[in-house]
Amino acid sequence: MHYISHVHLSLERLQQIIDNHEKIALSGEAIAAIEKCRRYLDSKMKEMDHPLYGITTGFGSLYNVSIPEEDLSQLQHNLVMSHACGTGETVRPEIVKLMLLLKVQCLSYGHSGAQLVTVQRLVDMFNNDILPIVYQQGSLGASGDLAPLAHMCLPLIGMGEVLYKGEVRQAADVWEEFGWKPIKLLSKEGLALLNGTQFMSAHAIWSLIRAKRLSKWADVIGALSLDAYDGRIEPFLPLTHRIRPHVGQIDTGERFMRLLEGSELINRAKEHVQDPYSFRCIPQVHGAVKDNLRYVTSVIENEINSTTDNPNIFPDEDMIISAGNFHGEPIAIPMDAMAVALSELASISERRVYLLVHGYRDLPKYLVAKPGLNSGFMIPQYTAASIVSQNKGLCWPASCDSVPSSNGQEDHVSMGANSATKLVRVIDNVETVLAIELFNAAQALEFRRPLKSSPILESVVAGLRKTVPFIEEDTYMHPLIMNAAAYIRENRAPIE
Repeated sequence: MHYISHVHLSLERLQQIIDNHEKIALSGEAIAAIEKCRRYLDSKMKEMDHPLYGITTGFGSLYNVSIPEEDLSQLQHNLVMSHACGTGETVRPEIVKLMLLLKVQCLSYGHSGAQLVTVQRLVDMFNNDILPIVYQQGSLGASGDLAPLAHMCLPLIGMGEVLYKGEVRQAADVWEEFGWKPIKLLSKEGLALLNGTQFMSAHAIWSLIRAKRLSKWADVIGALSLDAYDGRIEPFLPLTHRIRPHVGQIDTGERFMRLLEGSELINRAKEHVQDPYSFRCIPQVHGAVKDNLRYVTSVIENEINSTTDNPNIFPDEDMIISAGNFHGEPIAIPMDAMAVALSELASISERRVYLLVHGYRDLPKYLVAKPGLNSGFMIPQYTAASIVSQNKGLCWPASCDSVPSSNGQEDHVSMGANSATKLVRVIDNVETVLAIELFNAAQALEFRRPLKSSPILESVVAGLRKTVPFIEEDTYMHPLIMNAAAYIRENRAPIE
């Protein structure tokens, strides 16, 4: 059980919660903060003699339209209902589950004005794996993730669809089974639910978890390719990295030394003086990716431990401030940068694949004994090249764009939701390219027999061989590439 509190929530802890299917609960600290804020807001509204944005007024450019007290609940209901206009593909269930958790965390700080019953219902949805159907398109990443969060919160008011026990169902029907009634939203609650960066942040968290795993696998696969290519160890020796001491570069060099320890191939005499950049510069390229992931993690962890809705309520200071904590720029730019960094893992990986299949250094062309009759590993390299090219388009930064909305009141937006969704696509692509490299490197290694690679890398190949055999002659390649991708996805990289 994880208790939602004001203790710093880390990426590692989030991963534990998700991987171990832990349930969540509100801590006493969180309950007290939520109730205190709601009491303050209810009291404040009775004595206020001027409008409060989004609480007693309309939204966006309708900020100057005052709403009568008897309509304030309907105002919030209408907000959630009308803003649920997302389109496109549905968001992956595991990301939606993260959205629920992050929204609970945000509301728990007691600066949002949500009712305790509202936050508790989000907790109940998380714990029972009742996952709202959310769409990828619709958020500008500025006034929070309005459209996707509206879809996430529709079930609170008995509307929308949810994924429950593998079926997409009407939320109202599932609510009836649980004996739950739709929640009557009070003043400010719709804004508290829809303003916020939980769509962007959930994508970022999911992406970081996968990216860190892929970064480690990229080292393992790169080391296997290096050995299969009969590469040199010198570029990984620590002396070079001490005089250019980027943390990621040093770490990459050290990991390669450990991964290749005991290899008969890496230690034999070499005829060539140096290797191409895609091998020789692995510490610099893979290391830069590690440094980027370290930076993005620090930004995203700061974000998920923040209050990102609007207005912000401060009971102790007796203040209600309308500001811009929902604007996604602080995480949109890092997510764009992360997509660029990860695309480089695929880019350099594809170059290593190219070198492995082209008949260099006593390897047969296309990694088959009888090229010509057999195309062998010719076309997997084409596939990798195609994916790398697609990544280049996906890496155009969404955060450099802005389209004004709400009659010009919301005149600069982050487009961080687009940064988030295309980042996920980049990560999927990187996984596939690395799988193709693993497929090729394991094949190439067999042509170096009877010499062996290191015990660590030989164990990786042995594990892969359970679902991806050595290719004697042409066969149906797609399932084998998918098996290699599954191997990366389902197994931890050695030397964590």
